[in-house]
Amino acid sequence: MKLLNLGCGHRFHPTWINVDFTSHNEHVISHNLLQGIPFADCSFDVVYHSHVLEHFPKSKADFFISECYRVLKNKGTLRVAIPDLEQVVKTYLIALDKASLGSSEWMDNYDWILLEMYDQVVRNRSGGCMAEYFIKEKLNNQKFVLERCGVEAEQLLESGKKIWQLRHKDIVDNKLKTLLKQVYKMVFHPAIIRDLFLRVLLGKDFEALQIGRFRLSGEVHQWMYDRYSLSKLLKECGFEQITQRSASDSFISNWTSYNLDTEPDGSIYKPDSLYMEAIKTGSISIRH
Repeated sequence: MKLLNLGCGHRFHPTWINVDFTSHNEHVISHNLLQGIPFADCSFDVVYHSHVLEHFPKSKADFFISECYRVLKNKGTLRVAIPDLEQVVKTYLIALDKASLGSSEWMDNYDWILLEMYDQVVRNRSGGCMAEYFIKEKLNNQKFVLERCGVEAEQLLESGKKIWQLRHKDIVDNKLKTLLKQVYKMVFHPAIIRDLFLRVLLGKDFEALQIGRFRLSGEVHQWMYDRYSLSKLLKECGFEQITQRSASDSFISNWTSYNLDTEPDGSIYKPDSLYMEAIKTGSISIRH
């Protein structure tokens, strides 16, 4: 069985063919997925992507899903995981009501759910306000955030604690000294010299250039989906037997053994996700 994982980041399985915009591992192929999927028609039994579709502009979504259809064999399975807009909105409305009634616990939860809704759409720098949220001495609603975001939030919390400790040390330790040396070396990198020249040339417009670069980097969310809009998109691109799934339930044989949506202990990697699968059962013309 041939398995394809698109936009895999650092989460992939070596028995799969793994593709991402940038590769940081020998098991990952580097390719710009905005230009399509670099494989022949009817090549794979399964195509999977997690928290990738929302990074495509809405106008490019049908092209990407149609490319998934194209490279699948007949009767092949597409599995999509995305942030669940419905779940976020329902949680926001609960938080709004309870915070309005004076619940201090839900005031904190309200602040977080607003970040889930908007931060990765509007941010102009890497990490945005979410990154700052994790760099706190104490996170009052840690349990809520972990239930919402799972393992990824745990990793961010751990990184946030380390950054907070560095920010509040009275002396510069060896790690920070090493970091400063690396920064000093970077000053002489050609890209840094180029940006210094552009800063002088563009003046105040240099900030707009930086924001534009970031907004086009792929980090921000370009659109959000719920079970209705995702099902509609899959159907329009030719898929049938469209089925909402859980993190562990799948048409795909031995799905949980790959530890893509779940951890080895059975916990869910991204609990805020909507999981949906669909089957290729015919042929359509690919839309560009």
